[in-house]
Amino acid sequence: MACPFVRLVLSDCAASTIPSQHSLTPVNTLPGAAASLAPKRNHTMAPVPTSLPGLGTSPPGFDDPLAMLHACHERVRHSLSLLRLIGERVAASRVDGAVHAAAADVLRYFDQGAAQHHEDEEQHIFPRVLAHTRDDAVRAAVLKLQEDHLAMESQWARLRVPLAALAQGRSEAYGASQIAASALFCALYDEHAKSEERLVFPLAARLLDVDALQAMGDEMARRRGVRTT
Repeated sequence: MACPFVRLVLSDCAASTIPSQHSLTPVNTLPGAAASLAPKRNHTMAPVPTSLPGLGTSPPGFDDPLAMLHACHERVRHSLSLLRLIGERVAASRVDGAVHAAAADVLRYFDQGAAQHHEDEEQHIFPRVLAHTRDDAVRAAVLKLQEDHLAMESQWARLRVPLAALAQGRSEAYGASQIAASALFCALYDEHAKSEERLVFPLAARLLDVDALQAMGDEMARRRGVRTT
């Protein structure tokens, strides 16, 4: 079943495609019947909110690099939601073209946009916060975020091969162990993003002046091969 896509140009994710309405139906098992599924309902994944940059608003550009970081977190959450739905559908033996397309979308984002996003934070956010804070709790939080990046990259390296096979239609490559691994990956990313938004991004916003923001945006653009005016 084909999935309609909306083309978005998120600067931190390169020209990413976000499904406007994947036809992945969440499934629930009935109590006491592991192999039974709740009756199908006409229930599809909700459309991407119109507040997401690129839908109804202009996407943030390199002149607003902090907004780009927040926008990429929205893209991360969208991809994690798809990954969870993929796991539900695989567990229920309901793999079809929609699942294959969703797997390809998740693969594309975490292979491309997520890596750039991590590099943005490693170069411009974490070092600045560490250099200016005297708060041991803040320092420990930032060091934990840096460790998270390494852990997520390691987890993704193991997960991407079976997910790529699923995207190509080889459903047998993605089973219970991959579903469990994806759950750990999603949980780590969820907590990581929350910590950044709650603590690190606000601190960075106070530390980055106009010149520093411009330099940050220019470097991010150069790394992506984008010319800025």
